[in-house]
Amino acid sequence: QLQASGGGLVQAGGSLRLSCAASGRTFSGYAVGWFRQPPGKEREFVAAMFWGGGIIGYADSVKGRFTTSRDNAKNTVYLQMNSLKPEDTAVYYCAARRGQLPTPSYADYWGQGTQVTVSS
Repeated sequence: QLQASGGGLVQAGGSLRLSCAASGRTFSGYAVGWFRQPPGKEREFVAAMFWGGGIIGYADSVKGRFTTSRDNAKNTVYLQMNSLKPEDTAVYYCAARRGQLPTPSYADYWGQGTQVTVSS
């Protein structure tokens, strides 16, 4: 089970930190991805890392502004979002897939979405 949280309303230039907490099992050996679905658009990749550590990558649109990290003690992966822009407005999801990068349409586990709204 994955539980995503931390969304909210923020002004442009502000920051938010999303959390993706795992429960019920270990996600060792899994890759964890962050995805977002802007209003009226398809779900898109944002960032990904291996649960055990190691960054896989970021979408070009968020490079230098977003950072994904983990806290082993809390069994949680984070997405720190800085310098937010109105175009970052979307429902954000975390997802995990064993041994492979999750895709916008496929993962072994999905967290529920959390809304991020950036006002101009």
